[in-house]
Amino acid sequence: MKNTRVFSFLMLLLAVVFTTSVMAQEQKPKASPAATATGKVGGATVTINYSSPSVKGRTIWGELVPYGKVWRSGANEATTVTFDKDVLIEGKPLAAGTYSFYTIPTEDKWTVIFNKTAKQWGTQYDEKQDALRMTVTPRKAPVMSERLKYDITTDGLLLTWENLAVPVKITAAKK
Repeated sequence: MKNTRVFSFLMLLLAVVFTTSVMAQEQKPKASPAATATGKVGGATVTINYSSPSVKGRTIWGELVPYGKVWRSGANEATTVTFDKDVLIEGKPLAAGTYSFYTIPTEDKWTVIFNKTAKQWGTQYDEKQDALRMTVTPRKAPVMSERLKYDITTDGLLLTWENLAVPVKITAAKK
């Protein structure tokens, strides 16, 4: 009887170990993993939280990301940008806080949008919640970027994906 219990316990333990190892092997990396960029610009700390999709041989601009339509500027949940101090975006004031970040790409100009509703799925955009909109000029990226990437530079934020870079100038707000 005692041997039967020990045998049953060992079989149960073996089953748990086997199941756990099989489940661990089945987990695949996310197609658009979460990423964060943070840094200082004009005395303000800027943090961008986003999901980073890959090119995967696709045509991005004008196809996967259509021209003239609002884009969540990442994947999955809306990309968010947090400022710990008031800032100027392309010369326009924006209060400290967390905003969802959307864009409307075209071939030669992009509309950049900071939206007051930060926590939302990326496709739930409501224009009535816009805190700030402005136009910026994209440029050719120095190198191809397989994954969408945000950087905080001394001049502001930089969205880079495929062969395109989109700079957004950020400076300290005047006191």
